[in-house]
Amino acid sequence: MRHTDEVEDHDRGLSHDLPTLVGRRRLLGLLGGAGAAALVACTPGDGSSTTSGPTARSTSPSSRAGTTQSGGSEIPEETNGPFPADGSNGVNVLTATGIVRSDIRSSFGEATGTAEGVPLDFTLTVVDVSSADEAGKPLAGAAVYVWHCDRAGAYSMYSDEAKDENYLRGVQETDQDGRVTFTSIFPACYDGRWPHIHFEVYPSLADATSATGRMRTSQLAFPQDVCESVYATKGYETSVANLARVSLDSDLVFSDGYSLQMATVSGSASDGCTATLRVPV
Repeated sequence: MRHTDEVEDHDRGLSHDLPTLVGRRRLLGLLGGAGAAALVACTPGDGSSTTSGPTARSTSPSSRAGTTQSGGSEIPEETNGPFPADGSNGVNVLTATGIVRSDIRSSFGEATGTAEGVPLDFTLTVVDVSSADEAGKPLAGAAVYVWHCDRAGAYSMYSDEAKDENYLRGVQETDQDGRVTFTSIFPACYDGRWPHIHFEVYPSLADATSATGRMRTSQLAFPQDVCESVYATKGYETSVANLARVSLDSDLVFSDGYSLQMATVSGSASDGCTATLRVPV
């Protein structure tokens, strides 16, 4: 099964995705008018973006979100999609020996594959916005599980071409500043979705590696100019056409606002990219 054939049915139809998708996206469209406005006002972190629109172009491969992320806004809760490998949809990689690591480019255990592509280091900073600190208190000792597709748009452990691999998945404990940094490759744009990275936040490393107590599930988005620069390189050919057919405003996940999920990205396709995102929970 190729994920590009099933992603819409899974993201929109699986029972474990329905509460998120109906609650945050479809219900807004059904309510309309004042009712929708009232629901938005009561939904944590569901603000609209002030970044450049999805059709904007830039000659620079570096970009950043245009809205300051306030201490009182939580990052939106999102679907974990059809390929989380967290035990909610088939396989569970979180309990496997070797999942705790910073470099997620290679598989571990009995799997031996390595994902190729433009190098990407990305840092997530988890902060507790329920604290008295306006900026949010760094959440030290929490854990973050990340996963994303490879250069061809395949997800390890699910897609036929990567079913026997477990690369591009990993868990880390946040440091005293609430940070985790992963070494990876820039993900593809597959048909129907804006380029993204999935992540889950857990109270502790023990919770993450036992797949219990998940605090938040969300996704990181990449700026369009950066994606275009990366996808002009060898190996990302299919991403060029896929990116042209989707926008942030039409994406299943990011269409209702993405200012808190848009990564700040620097670097270049030739030298590698660095992305950062603040994760208020």
